[in-house]
Amino acid sequence: MMPPFLPWPRTLVSISGAAEIAGGVGLLWRSCRRAAAYGLVLLLITVFPANIYMAVAHVPFSGLLGQSWFQWLRLPLQIPLILWAWRYTRTNGKQQLAISK
Repeated sequence: MMPPFLPWPRTLVSISGAAEIAGGVGLLWRSCRRAAAYGLVLLLITVFPANIYMAVAHVPFSGLLGQSWFQWLRLPLQIPLILWAWRYTRTNGKQQLAISK
Protein backbone atom coordinates (compact mmCIF):
# COMPACT_ATOMS: atom_id res chain seq x y z
CA MET A 1 0.00 0.00 0.00
CA MET A 2 3.09 2.21 0.03
CA PRO A 3 2.99 4.85 -2.72
CA PRO A 4 5.67 4.10 -5.34
CA PHE A 5 7.24 7.55 -5.07
CA LEU A 6 8.44 6.83 -1.51
CA PRO A 7 11.83 5.16 -1.13
CA TRP A 8 12.44 1.94 0.83
CA PRO A 9 8.82 0.76 1.09
CA ARG A 10 9.55 -2.30 3.26
CA THR A 11 11.59 -0.22 5.68
CA LEU A 12 8.88 2.43 5.93
CA VAL A 13 6.21 -0.22 6.55
CA SER A 14 8.37 -1.78 9.28
CA ILE A 15 9.00 1.60 10.91
CA SER A 16 5.33 2.59 10.84
CA GLY A 17 4.29 -0.82 12.18
CA ALA A 18 6.79 -0.62 15.03
CA ALA A 19 5.62 2.93 15.82
CA GLU A 20 2.00 1.77 15.88
CA ILE A 21 2.80 -1.04 18.30
CA ALA A 22 4.95 1.21 20.49
CA GLY A 23 2.21 3.84 20.59
CA GLY A 24 -0.43 1.30 21.55
CA VAL A 25 1.74 -0.15 24.29
CA GLY A 26 2.70 3.34 25.45
CA LEU A 27 -0.95 4.18 26.06
CA LEU A 28 -1.07 1.47 28.73
CA TRP A 29 1.34 3.33 31.07
CA ARG A 30 0.19 6.62 32.50
CA SER A 31 3.74 8.02 32.48
CA CYS A 32 4.05 7.38 28.71
CA ARG A 33 0.45 7.97 27.67
CA ARG A 34 0.69 11.57 26.55
CA ALA A 35 3.83 11.06 24.45
CA ALA A 36 2.41 7.85 22.98
CA ALA A 37 -0.82 9.62 22.07
CA TYR A 38 1.03 12.45 20.30
CA GLY A 39 3.06 9.82 18.45
CA LEU A 40 -0.07 7.97 17.36
CA VAL A 41 -1.71 11.19 16.15
CA LEU A 42 1.41 11.98 14.13
CA LEU A 43 1.55 8.42 12.79
CA LEU A 44 -2.11 8.43 11.72
CA ILE A 45 -1.64 11.74 9.92
CA THR A 46 1.54 10.65 8.16
CA VAL A 47 0.13 7.32 6.92
CA PHE A 48 -3.03 8.98 5.58
CA PRO A 49 -1.47 9.67 2.14
CA ALA A 50 -0.72 5.94 1.82
CA ASN A 51 -4.37 5.19 2.59
CA ILE A 52 -5.43 7.68 -0.10
CA TYR A 53 -3.03 6.09 -2.57
CA MET A 54 -4.39 2.64 -1.74
CA ALA A 55 -7.98 3.71 -2.49
CA VAL A 56 -7.22 5.77 -5.59
CA ALA A 57 -4.86 3.21 -7.16
CA HIS A 58 -6.96 0.29 -5.88
CA VAL A 59 -3.88 -1.53 -4.62
CA PRO A 60 -4.59 -5.26 -4.86
CA PHE A 61 -4.79 -7.19 -1.60
CA SER A 62 -6.50 -10.43 -0.76
CA GLY A 63 -9.61 -10.50 1.37
CA LEU A 64 -11.48 -7.50 2.71
CA LEU A 65 -8.49 -5.16 2.39
CA GLY A 66 -8.59 -5.74 -1.37
CA GLN A 67 -12.18 -4.57 -1.72
CA SER A 68 -12.43 -1.10 -3.25
CA TRP A 69 -15.33 -0.05 -1.00
CA PHE A 70 -13.30 -1.01 2.09
CA GLN A 71 -10.25 0.93 0.88
CA TRP A 72 -12.43 4.03 0.50
CA LEU A 73 -14.16 3.43 3.85
CA ARG A 74 -10.78 3.53 5.62
CA LEU A 75 -10.27 7.20 4.68
CA PRO A 76 -13.04 8.84 6.76
CA LEU A 77 -12.38 6.37 9.59
CA GLN A 78 -8.96 7.98 10.09
CA ILE A 79 -10.65 11.05 11.59
CA PRO A 80 -12.20 9.32 14.62
CA LEU A 81 -8.98 7.37 15.13
CA ILE A 82 -6.97 10.60 15.22
CA LEU A 83 -9.49 12.19 17.60
CA TRP A 84 -9.44 9.11 19.82
CA ALA A 85 -5.65 9.24 20.05
CA TRP A 86 -5.77 13.01 20.60
CA ARG A 87 -8.04 12.45 23.60
CA TYR A 88 -5.13 10.83 25.43
CA THR A 89 -2.89 13.88 24.98
CA ARG A 90 -4.85 15.69 27.69
CA THR A 91 -3.18 15.78 31.07
CA ASN A 92 -6.24 15.76 33.30
CA GLY A 93 -6.27 12.88 35.73
CA LYS A 94 -9.65 11.57 34.60
CA GLN A 95 -8.58 9.93 31.34
CA GLN A 96 -8.42 6.16 31.34
CA LEU A 97 -8.24 3.46 28.74
CA ALA A 98 -11.38 1.41 28.40
CA ILE A 99 -9.51 -1.77 29.36
CA SER A 100 -8.32 -0.24 32.63
CA LYS A 101 -11.83 0.53 33.91
